[in-house]
Amino acid sequence: QVQLVESGGGLVQPGGSLRLSCATSGITFSTYTMAWHRQAPGKQRELVALITVDGTTNYVDSVKGRFAIARDTAKNTMYLQMNSLKPDDTAVYYCRIYKSYSLGLRDYWGQGTQVTVSS
Repeated sequence: QVQLVESGGGLVQPGGSLRLSCATSGITFSTYTMAWHRQAPGKQRELVALITVDGTTNYVDSVKGRFAIARDTAKNTMYLQMNSLKPDDTAVYYCRIYKSYSLGLRDYWGQGTQVTVSS
């Protein structure tokens, strides 16, 4: 009964901002690495941002300085703050949580939320 429910996508103008949310349930939230991926039409899915258990963050070069990943353990929710949006940011965005353990990998994905950047 692990669930990841995304929200916050929509249509914004170039230069605008959006905040995506991913609410989780059925997991021990603090033990997972958390990430956002995106997939544009005709493109491969790419990793956008991640945050590790100890709080270390990493970003794909194209979003550095514009996007920020965060989490709120009390709310079991992760976020992606997106600023200075560009048309090339248009994609379906997916949240993901995962961790390795002695027997393998636990890996869960949200349903995706559409972000469209257009004038």
